[in-house]
Amino acid sequence: MPKLIFLDVETTGLQAVDRICEIALISLDDEKVYVTSSLCKSSKKVDTAAMSVHHITNEMLKDASSCIQSSAYTYLQDNNTDENILIGHNINFEIKMLEKEEFISQFQIIDTLKCVKSLIPECEIFQLQYLRYELLLYKDEKSMAEALDIKLNAHRALSDALHTRLLYEVLLQYATLSQLIEISAAPVLMQKFLFGKYSGRYIEEVIDMDPSYIQWVLNLEDIDEDLAYSINYYL
Repeated sequence: MPKLIFLDVETTGLQAVDRICEIALISLDDEKVYVTSSLCKSSKKVDTAAMSVHHITNEMLKDASSCIQSSAYTYLQDNNTDENILIGHNINFEIKMLEKEEFISQFQIIDTLKCVKSLIPECEIFQLQYLRYELLLYKDEKSMAEALDIKLNAHRALSDALHTRLLYEVLLQYATLSQLIEISAAPVLMQKFLFGKYSGRYIEEVIDMDPSYIQWVLNLEDIDEDLAYSINYYL
């Protein structure tokens, strides 16, 4: 049986120079559960915008070890094979941040963000904390947190890893494990914009109404893979 590893990281910010400041995971191996979380110090200070989300300050990181020295990083290294499955909400973000720490993933992946977009598009908002309530994850979070000795704290890595695990269990009502892996490996066709002045409007409608806006979106350096795929599909 493969290990299912639910991973989340918090970062010093969202720029190219930013690094991991907290890493946590919950690993399931048959009936065994492994839980670990570590604050991580790097050469990059935590910016104020990031602090306002996860509430990790530079003072909290003063005596922390580096990400590479953390127990979570060691666990990932020890289990980094294509038999095991790494699961996260927008997991490519975690993988890119880990690459800055010289970690190259060999895992199969499940991206719960892509899977919700594909399987439950009626949610329309796909942020983890929104889905926590929209999909009623909160009804089971307390019992799971107590069983795993986890303190619930939105936007902290271990708490978010727990909600990712709860979301994964919901997704299994819509698709099999292998189907979730398959969905995660390909772009998702979206019907509506999720941000900007046309948030909630159909992409196909906006293409006809405001082609200059469509061109602007396509030229964005960090355009979402699913959005780019969907715009080009409707074009």
